[in-house]
Amino acid sequence: MILPFALLLLAMAALPPAAPNWWLRHYAKISFGLGAITLGYHLFILRDPSRVAHTAHEYASFIALVGSLFVVSGGIHVQVKREATPFANVIFLLVGAVLANVLGTTGAAMLLIRPWIRMNRPRVTAHHIVFFIFIVANVGGCLTPIGDPPLLLGYLQGVPFWWVAENCWPMWLAGVGVLLAIFYVVDKINFTRSPREIRETETAHESGGFTGLSNLLFLAVILAAVFVEHPVFLREILMVGAAAGSYFTTAKSVHEANHFNFHPIQEVVILFAGIFATMMPALDWLNANARELLGSGASPAIFYWGAGGLSAVLDNAPTYLGFLSALAGVTGAPDTSALLAQSPMHVLAISIGAVFFGAATYIGNGPNFMVKAIAGQQGVRTPSFFGLILKFSLPFLLPVLIAVWLLHFHN
Repeated sequence: MILPFALLLLAMAALPPAAPNWWLRHYAKISFGLGAITLGYHLFILRDPSRVAHTAHEYASFIALVGSLFVVSGGIHVQVKREATPFANVIFLLVGAVLANVLGTTGAAMLLIRPWIRMNRPRVTAHHIVFFIFIVANVGGCLTPIGDPPLLLGYLQGVPFWWVAENCWPMWLAGVGVLLAIFYVVDKINFTRSPREIRETETAHESGGFTGLSNLLFLAVILAAVFVEHPVFLREILMVGAAAGSYFTTAKSVHEANHFNFHPIQEVVILFAGIFATMMPALDWLNANARELLGSGASPAIFYWGAGGLSAVLDNAPTYLGFLSALAGVTGAPDTSALLAQSPMHVLAISIGAVFFGAATYIGNGPNFMVKAIAGQQGVRTPSFFGLILKFSLPFLLPVLIAVWLLHFHN
């Protein structure tokens, strides 16, 4: 029953570059069709409606968060008044990495991706989008539970709010620092190849400033709603309400300046419906077999690479919970506080692995695919599913992941 999930990943990877027009016409049928197979199996063969209901709630929460942040950020127009030199781009990404811990990786990514594309025209290319995903949408958000969904789930499980910042900052410095250094070299090469006259012509009309700042109030409502647990669906109602308030109160000129429409979020809603449905057997298998596979004496490195590797393809939030549960079973810790006392490095390895490896594919973390969709809507060519892995994740992200392992989890 893991086969529908594998087929959906294969379709998402192979069909858009091979048959883009056919994919645009039929991707909804593929996603819903494969998802229906798994749902039917759980409902009519396993007779487990509670599992389906739990997944449906997780999906609703995910879409409410991503969708509301997409709408609200689309009502804020950020204009940067300067040419996007490699050094200016590094500063922009560093600011985005810091903001990711305050607004969440999804919030920071949705707020900054449009101005990031605008300030880099006419030389914006695939590496701008991919390193934005690496740094702003993933690695940068490992300092607070607000930063990334796995860490938020850990907070809800009992990990203290500031435990993350106190323990993750060395990995944050290493990961963000090395990625920014690599980006600077790649962007410098791209910058020197772009004719100066064209760059200056494209940026001559730009003026700095912000419009639509009233949407910051709606953004604050969404971030506060993240921590609302009861009653059920109040969190999602607050998020959707904030999105509606933002959309209907934002001036049309702001939406037009951002080239705002609902196509990117529509694609995310449809494809992640299939992903959440077909992913259930894979996550169930992980929960059932992780303890046996990891063994009683597994080192933090095993949890780092295990949680990380699966986070790249299974969505990092549920994978984090699966490995945290497995660690509790291996150690016999009765609660999260005992787990942190007995095996803090293991919990840290799971946390960093889930956050950092989530950058490796478009489905590893929620905002990744959204950034790709917005970039595509803005006319930026982005790598395919396999192209991201082969051209960027393996040559640029993997060395960073290895360096973090050697520095912090090797022993």
